[in-house]
Amino acid sequence: MPNVTPQYLERRRNLPLAQAWAAIEADDLTEIPLLGRVSAGMPIEACPEAGSIQVPTRMVRRNTYALRVRGDSMVDCNIFDGDVIIIERRESAENGETAVVMINDQEVTLKKLYIEKSGVRLQPANERMAPIYLRNDDIQVIGLVMGVVRQAELAA
Repeated sequence: MPNVTPQYLERRRNLPLAQAWAAIEADDLTEIPLLGRVSAGMPIEACPEAGSIQVPTRMVRRNTYALRVRGDSMVDCNIFDGDVIIIERRESAENGETAVVMINDQEVTLKKLYIEKSGVRLQPANERMAPIYLRNDDIQVIGLVMGVVRQAELAA
């Protein structure tokens, strides 16, 4: 397999996620856990994996981990199939934030979270895909997207 240089994208605060990414240099790297996969599409069963990934130190916070993205539901937020997302472990999210969500303690998905009168809407960032509507009790926020590691050859 050819040697592929990853591109590191850090989320800039207070901008819509589609415009929030800024490329950063990989001067000082830190190893964080790569805990498995998350679906950017239909939710998938949570299957923890043990691994690790090197990321720039400035992308790491106190409770940081990584997940590999599978699917195309977040392409309008510049998160693509094969990307590795850097997650800050959180238990809550503001309206419109991009979150990793566990559904019924079994499945995980990556979506924009909206709290509505009738429950929760998990909104894909891909106009070809429909939102998922759930009751508040059916979901648990497990983290927010803070960065992306992209293999340049995969992002074409």
